Amino acid sequence: MAKEAALKRIKSLIAIAIFFALWEALPRIGIIKPSLLPPFSSVVVAMVDFVFSGKFAGHLLISIQRSVKGFFLALAVAIPLGVAIGSSRTFAQYIEPLIQGFRQTAALALYPVFILFFGLGETSKVAIIFWASLWAVLINTISGVSYVNPTFVQAAQSMGASRARVLFTVILPDALPSIMTGVRLSATASILSLVAAEMIGSNSGLGFLIMNSQYNFQVPLMYAAILYIAIFGLVVNYALAWVEKKYVLSWKQG
Repeated sequence: MAKEAALKRIKSLIAIAIFFALWEALPRIGIIKPSLLPPFSSVVVAMVDFVFSGKFAGHLLISIQRSVKGFFLALAVAIPLGVAIGSSRTFAQYIEPLIQGFRQTAALALYPVFILFFGLGETSKVAIIFWASLWAVLINTISGVSYVNPTFVQAAQSMGASRARVLFTVILPDALPSIMTGVRLSATASILSLVAAEMIGSNSGLGFLIMNSQYNFQVPLMYAAILYIAIFGLVVNYALAWVEKKYVLSWKQG
């Protein structure tokens, strides 16, 4: 198993190395104009220079704050609501068409509505991140709770367990893998929507940095900001996967 995992990791690293090698080579040999796509080394230099300029930390911190606020607000709403809907087939039948309709409405399509209600300030940005992050964890929570093995629930009830005890000792642990999948998907959605939110009516954040660099023809810095966001997303995803494996679902490893 360890040998197979190492081989898989090597193959992944080879694919990444080829991608960056092509990125470096194509602009240098003239196949792609460097004004459109600078060599990868130029982008790395721009990334390092921006970090040491002292401006990077401020933009990153603001983006993290916005993303965290919208993401955790979505979790606070979606998980209890998902448990309530998943626990009641009748409730689910009534509300499912509404949920499916809302989840198909792109967050960007609603951005003018959020601006209309909340203005161009921080609230509208957090609102769009909340909307984009809500649906994956809500749907997965509903699914996880709905497919809990009824035998386990009946066994707990037959032993005199209260509804609250059944919820916290049977339903939620069994639904937790599905919920965590939704959490990771929602974290990705929060970062994607963050970029879009910061591109409009903002003067700070990584999304703003992309647009501002493009307007000022700072193309290497624009790609540097894109890579910053990609790295941010990878860190968040792997961190959640580690937390899930190490703490949340450690009891399932056996």
